[in-house]
Amino acid sequence: MEVKSNCPKCSGQMEQGFVIDNGYRVPIVSEWTAGAGPPQWSFWTGKIKSVTRQITTYRCTKCGFLESYAG
Repeated sequence: MEVKSNCPKCSGQMEQGFVIDNGYRVPIVSEWTAGAGPPQWSFWTGKIKSVTRQITTYRCTKCGFLESYAG
C-alpha cells in the first residue's frame, strides 16, 4: 500500500488509521466492495456476495483531511 506522508491539501503530516463501522455489537474496519449496481445478498448466508478490500485511511494532523485507500 502506498504510504502518504504529506497532506495534498495543506502539506501537513499524514497519519495512518482506519474507520470503524459499528456492526451488530462488534466494531469492524470499513471495507470497499467491488461491483456495479446495488448489493446482492446471499439467501443462504445473509451476507453480500462480493469481493472486499479493507480500507486504510490517512488523516492530516494539521487540517484533518482524510484520504482512504482500499488495499
